[in-house]
Amino acid sequence: MATTDPSRPRTVVGEVSLAGCSSTAERVADVLRRRITEGDLVPGARLSEERLVCELHVSRNTLREAFRLLAHEGLLVHRLHRGVFVPELDEDDLVDLYRLRRTLECDVVRSLEDVGAVRLGPLADDVADGETSAARGDWIAVGTANMRFHQHLVGLLGSRRVDEVTGRLLAELRLAFHYAASPQRLHEPYLARNRALLELLTAGETERAAKELAEYLDDSQAELLAAYRLRRA
Repeated sequence: MATTDPSRPRTVVGEVSLAGCSSTAERVADVLRRRITEGDLVPGARLSEERLVCELHVSRNTLREAFRLLAHEGLLVHRLHRGVFVPELDEDDLVDLYRLRRTLECDVVRSLEDVGAVRLGPLADDVADGETSAARGDWIAVGTANMRFHQHLVGLLGSRRVDEVTGRLLAELRLAFHYAASPQRLHEPYLARNRALLELLTAGETERAAKELAEYLDDSQAELLAAYRLRRA
């Protein structure tokens, strides 16, 4: 499987500098988790310890602790005598991820009351970002805007713990997206569906939005499973 260089300097929206006092294992783990969620780290990619130590200006022990944190979350794997890698998911992983997505996202939407335009602002921005990225043909950026949309959707609940679980879930899910034959085919149908969900939430139709979201997730899972099976064949 093709890999990318996970250690090259880059800018990620929302990523913090690790210089000085920000060089904790938790912050390093957050940076790497974001890179997975943003689609920069692909399944099977090997992380270069030497390059990351230099790039992030952290000690080797700090980086290794960050690796351990992400391995505990299932976002990295240690392979004896080979190093640290981004995991490759299978069909069972994908089904399990979507089971959790339905539990989290649909229940959050059903529980919402009186969600005003201000609270929905981040979701509106994500929808607009996705549409703008699609217009310029940047389908990887469309996928990133979609990830943010779902993170902000769950964020409407206002639960730090649920947000943390969702962040880890979406990072794993982004790994599954790499198995799709075409990023455009994968993401394009959901541009309109994200906007439709936003409109339902704006209108206060939370039960209908939850139903639409459940169908949305069913369709997304089915498409990714088909991509997995085609690749395996």
